[in-house]
Amino acid sequence: MTPDELRAFCLDFNDATEEFPFGPDVSVFKVAGKVFALSWLGSEPLRVNLKCDPDDAVRLREEYPAIVPGYHMSKRHWNTVGVGELPDRMVRELVEDSYDLVVAGLPKAVRLRLDRP
Repeated sequence: MTPDELRAFCLDFNDATEEFPFGPDVSVFKVAGKVFALSWLGSEPLRVNLKCDPDDAVRLREEYPAIVPGYHMSKRHWNTVGVGELPDRMVRELVEDSYDLVVAGLPKAVRLRLDRP
């Protein structure tokens, strides 16, 4: 998955936006103002921080060397994922899981607006 493909995938979710609060090199993808993905799209190798269920986060880190505790994030709830080191399908699933976790924490009215009850 290329940086452009990762960006396009993140922005394809309902109400997803891209912001640059940490400067032009760090893309922060949000839904309803809440972060679900953060990436240095110009970095080699390409990495992305994604929210994760705490139990799944530990399991994924044990199973895949390309998944480590979230860089500059809560290590309990965030993983840093080496995008090119995992199959694209898995990266897409992890991004979608992150988006869904963030949406699940939003008020019900917002979730319904996003078609994610």
